[in-house]
Amino acid sequence: MIGAVELGLIYGVMALGVYLTFRVLKFPDLTVDGSFTTGAAVAAAMITAGQNPVLATLAGGGVGLIAGLVTGLLHTKGKIDGLLAGILTMIALWSVNLRIMGGANVPLLREETVMTPLRDAQLLGRTWIGVLVFLAVVMLLKLIVDWFLTTDLGLAIQATGNNKQMIGSLGADTDRTTILTLALSNGLVGLCGALVAQYQGFADISMGIGLILVGLASVILGQAVLGQRFMFLASLAVVVGAVIYRVIIYAALQVGLNPNDMKAITAALVVVALLLPRWGLLKRIPSWRDLRGGRAPAPAEAETKGV
Repeated sequence: MIGAVELGLIYGVMALGVYLTFRVLKFPDLTVDGSFTTGAAVAAAMITAGQNPVLATLAGGGVGLIAGLVTGLLHTKGKIDGLLAGILTMIALWSVNLRIMGGANVPLLREETVMTPLRDAQLLGRTWIGVLVFLAVVMLLKLIVDWFLTTDLGLAIQATGNNKQMIGSLGADTDRTTILTLALSNGLVGLCGALVAQYQGFADISMGIGLILVGLASVILGQAVLGQRFMFLASLAVVVGAVIYRVIIYAALQVGLNPNDMKAITAALVVVALLLPRWGLLKRIPSWRDLRGGRAPAPAEAETKGV
């Protein structure tokens, strides 16, 4: 259970990246399936070559940023549909990742990684201290994302996602904001891939397959529970959603479900999270503000507030 929460928090970094494109920019970016593995591959290759693990982790985020940049350029300058641009980059990264790793798998169990101090102290998967360490790191990244979205550039990115034609007519460079958001998003995804590889002890060519579904599940599940009325709450929700997703997968495995069915379970979770608000079932759940005030709203009041 503790290990599932730790892994969920690490995947929260990826969920923040998906949140930037899926919710803020309103861009269907499939690059993440490739950039996640690229971040893991670069980090693993550098660590096995004797490089500093912190530098290798940052390099994993850097190559993810470059992958997002390529997708952004294909879409904005090449005038290629956003969905297709992401698919093209993702497919190209498959070959790139194999070249970087020199094979389909790179083991890291005997290498010095950023997880080694926690593992040597027997904190990983054993005590809640490890969870608190990961929580602190993820919350720091979350606060940086929140701060960035309140800057002039961040507001321009939000405006691009809300109404690209309008913000463009006001003189804003929507191509620049799109490219930047895709780069930052995939930078976070690549960073997450580097961390996951070191946490699990290996980098594998197939570890990013279906990751966009995991990211969407994290975003949708978290925001179905916490909502997205405020930026701070919306970004927090995606991290919580990543943890919820991992805990659900852990519980599914514990009751004896086949690991080969996990992708189908993930798809089912996304479908349920999308349909529940439309059916009005989540409107009966008290909002966080009502719970903070110590009361639950009456059904009529809940409908009025849109809870």
